[in-house]
Amino acid sequence: PPPSPPPPPPLRTTAAGLRRDNWQQLAGAGVHEVPTGDFSYYDHVLDTSVMVGAIPARHRAAVAADPLDGYFAMARGTQDVAPLEMTKWFDTNYHYLVPELGPDTVFAADSTQQVAQLTEALGLGLAGRPVLVGPVSYLLLAKPAPGVPAGFDPLTLLDRLLPVYAEVLADLRAAGARWVQLDEPALVQDRSPAVLNAAARAYRDLGTLTDRPQLLVASYFDRLGEALPVLAKAPVEGLALDFTGPAAGNLQDLAAVGGLPGKRLVAGVVNGRNVWINHYEQSLATLGTLLGLAERVDVSSSCSLLHVPLDTGAERDIDPQIVRWLAFARQKTTEIVTLARGLARGTDTIAAELAANRADLASRAGSALTRAPAVRARAAAVTEADGRRSRPYAERSAAQRAHLRLPLLPTTTIGSFPQTAALRTARADLRAGRLDAEGYEERISAEIREVLAFQEKAGIDVLVHGEPERNDMVQYFAEQLTGYLATQHGWVQSYGTRYVRPPILAGDISRPEPMTVHWTRYAQSLTERPVKGMLTGPVTMLAWSFVRDDQPLGDTARQVALALRDEVNDLEAAGTSVIQVDEPALRETLPLRAAGHAAYLAWATEAFRLTTGGVRPDTQIHTHMCYAEFGDILRAIEDLDADVISLEAARSHMQVAAELATAGYPREVGPGVYDIHSPRVPDVAEATALLRKGLAAIPAERLWVNPDCGLKTRGWPEVRAALENLVAAAREIRGGLPGGAS
Repeated sequence: PPPSPPPPPPLRTTAAGLRRDNWQQLAGAGVHEVPTGDFSYYDHVLDTSVMVGAIPARHRAAVAADPLDGYFAMARGTQDVAPLEMTKWFDTNYHYLVPELGPDTVFAADSTQQVAQLTEALGLGLAGRPVLVGPVSYLLLAKPAPGVPAGFDPLTLLDRLLPVYAEVLADLRAAGARWVQLDEPALVQDRSPAVLNAAARAYRDLGTLTDRPQLLVASYFDRLGEALPVLAKAPVEGLALDFTGPAAGNLQDLAAVGGLPGKRLVAGVVNGRNVWINHYEQSLATLGTLLGLAERVDVSSSCSLLHVPLDTGAERDIDPQIVRWLAFARQKTTEIVTLARGLARGTDTIAAELAANRADLASRAGSALTRAPAVRARAAAVTEADGRRSRPYAERSAAQRAHLRLPLLPTTTIGSFPQTAALRTARADLRAGRLDAEGYEERISAEIREVLAFQEKAGIDVLVHGEPERNDMVQYFAEQLTGYLATQHGWVQSYGTRYVRPPILAGDISRPEPMTVHWTRYAQSLTERPVKGMLTGPVTMLAWSFVRDDQPLGDTARQVALALRDEVNDLEAAGTSVIQVDEPALRETLPLRAAGHAAYLAWATEAFRLTTGGVRPDTQIHTHMCYAEFGDILRAIEDLDADVISLEAARSHMQVAAELATAGYPREVGPGVYDIHSPRVPDVAEATALLRKGLAAIPAERLWVNPDCGLKTRGWPEVRAALENLVAAAREIRGGLPGGAS
């Protein structure tokens, strides 16, 4: 027999190879200073918690026994120990692990990872710049640990944390670091005078240390605003600022504070959040202005390139001319180097690149892909009445109860069921021609039958078909809408080892034909219980795509909403009585500064209502949101006018239920009782306890029972056990309620 293949290399060896290859690629492209310490096995904020010794008490034994196993236990949990809470990284689709801190937190420096990665880069002959989450942002991103009073402010720990950062900085200097980057993105949000004073104190203390490298304080995603003069005056050697999108105002703000005399400015003129090519002439004009505002100006991306795919060169199915409109991480690296050369040596040295850039920008602007007159005419004809249901919620609720005849505490799931290896293989075989359309349809039909049979046996009240035909909740629809481009290799990290392929929204949007009706109708034919139609909402279709940057987002959202409205109406006509339009990205897309909130929420809620506003009163509209801070958009959630909303609640211990109750939210709510981002299976007692907390805030007649999110990333054994426990918990509590016999 042939020899067995060698075992896969250990995790650490593979990681070191990836870091080496990435650094050498950057250096080969012409980048003079490579970032270190930003490679993570799971999440960079979790890495910071390890660096400062902020290990939750429940994980300390595991970390002490095996640091790497303990690290993953903090990220994902175990059957016996809950993980750290996870939420969105500012207004991106990346998730970070929320630090848990309290008055008794004791910090202790552990710079092992940061020093080791710097040493690797220096060993390759490269100039490495360690990148750390800054102390102020770290505390602002944290929350009180379980059992700590909710009023505790982690920022009160700053004086306790700064000596730990000082020790890490000294360790990095001793290891050979000339510069260290401290990321403070939390300072681009609206901040109180107390927070600004804390930032001033932090960088006064760190800046006056004698045993430290030079410090570069970085911000991104928006303008620094009132925090800019604080950092400009701090005794640090440089600032890194974003000059793209909403952060373009940093240019005027920097001039207003007198620039950065004697300091280094790292100018983020290449957009690290989107995939369109840079406008070289505009960027050079910005850079030319900045030359007069700092002692030294270096060209950079606006933020980490974590948020874009790796390389357009891997895309074979997109028209080559359209590919020239796109810049992924490697192309953005080339843009940075080109702009730096033009800034340092004059534009004559990049004349060919400037000419090609002008041609590519003109090609995109003049393309028929970007403008569809019929789509624009339909969007222009929308009236306010199109975005309103025909009856108020109280009347709709009565009609839906009579029509659906559901019990108290009805059970359901969010939509997807496990995407097994067999399903992924079937899709791959279909694409490769190894499986014909008829064979593929039978495979999907069989999976739907299995999913429905399990749900009926488990006792779930409102069923889903499980979405076995869908590759991704945005990509699946994007591939069926005009105006979208799908990549083959455009993977972007969402959390841990979970990656997504955001489609590219390049032109005007319409729906040529129904997208979900066939499989929803088939599923409903197999059961007497209601089967939910499942759609992704217009805001999430934008947020989890790379959107066009040549028109306002609200205009694009209206086009997507009208396409989805056609789908909602077709589902209803096919007999679907419950339709879920997911908007998990509603909160994450909220502008980082309050000045932009009202305008954003106006078009975002209008787009949702436009999607759902055409259905009958007895058709129940659901929506779903997950892993975000909802407190500041509760009024917008109400303005969606959905009949039922399901939200993440398990990791946050039903906090959102209390927030909704305090705000007087009047509609039905399903706060999740099963955390699907962890392999843990909650037992009946745990689910029951969470439900009782939910009932303390939301009346039984308006409370639903469901997981936090879709189940596609979980395995069947844990899903079966968790959902059976969820149903048992609902029945146990239902049996003790007036009129609630199961």
